[in-house]
Amino acid sequence: MKYDYVFSGLGLAAMMALLKMAENGLLLNKSVLLLEPDEKDKNDRTWCFWEAENGKWDDLTTRKWQKALFICKEIKKDVLNGFFYKMIESEKFYNYYKKQMGVHNVKCIKEKVVSYNETADGVVVKTNEGQYSCDFLFNSVLNFDDLQRQKKYPVLKQHFLGWFIEVENDAFDENTALFMDFSVPQKGNTRFMYVLPLNQRKALVEYTLFSAELLKLQEYEEEIQNYLINSGVKNFKITAKEQGSIPMTAFPFWKKNTKRVLNIGTAGGWTKASTGFTFKNADKETDRLIELLKKKELDFGQFKKANRFTFYDDLFVDVLYRNNELGEEVFSAMFARCNPGVILKFLDEETTFLEDLKVIWSCPKLPFLKSFFRRILK
Repeated sequence: MKYDYVFSGLGLAAMMALLKMAENGLLLNKSVLLLEPDEKDKNDRTWCFWEAENGKWDDLTTRKWQKALFICKEIKKDVLNGFFYKMIESEKFYNYYKKQMGVHNVKCIKEKVVSYNETADGVVVKTNEGQYSCDFLFNSVLNFDDLQRQKKYPVLKQHFLGWFIEVENDAFDENTALFMDFSVPQKGNTRFMYVLPLNQRKALVEYTLFSAELLKLQEYEEEIQNYLINSGVKNFKITAKEQGSIPMTAFPFWKKNTKRVLNIGTAGGWTKASTGFTFKNADKETDRLIELLKKKELDFGQFKKANRFTFYDDLFVDVLYRNNELGEEVFSAMFARCNPGVILKFLDEETTFLEDLKVIWSCPKLPFLKSFFRRILK
């Protein structure tokens, strides 16, 4: 059997794409195969994003905050500026997806995609157990080895370990998230704590780095332990953990898109290179995908192009790749000198060019000028 569409991997981007395809009637009379080796029935990650009070995904939101603090030696500042910071746990999204998609003709097979090959009239997808053919492939499996082998685009990682904890006393301000707390030792890197209080006695406490190399598990755990002790939280119970590593790079993943193969999610460059945020970008990109699918002639090779924000991200990653200790200085300068609302718009790629310049001008000049000339001559 030849399928109309095959999805390689069930991540956020694939779920959003399939949900919106169903909403727009684009799955009618279509055969769809989903290849995913895991059950996707556990809370294996947490997605966060900022937006106005009401949004499309509010029913899936675990928690939202009206205040989120940026903290460093000189600054303690709310960054939201009228936005809400929202949290969605992946288990809730998985369950919602399965409920909504139950009535549609989407066949799910627990197999891992190992390769694919585009032909003149379709795509052949090979898994660890078999082979399937389709008209169009949506691929969300990132080949990280290929990314590491190339040398043209620097690659950082946003890597983290988070503990969901419970304490016996009221230790947290449930109305205030800690967006970036740079009070922890930097040790030559860009390191910060990220705290999402679920109520006064429960929180997600996450140790995060923007750097090229991962740490040993023990190092993440020791830093979280020390942070909690220094914050006056001594007696706590760990109820769950989450750990991850997200590539931060301006590598043009979309250049691997072809007429019949669309790379989506992180594999398609949908993760914001300078921050690691994915949810908002996936929402926007899947909206664009729906408009493309409504056209009679499909050519995924034309789906995405570089823009000025791609270049800004390239500069940012290059600066931190070469001088990883500058992260606190860069972010502190931005939030000290620029309106936080403009910074969030900038990170959402929704600013005017004049607003871009305000954000760029707030950053340390010399390292970015060096990076500018390095990257235009790459």
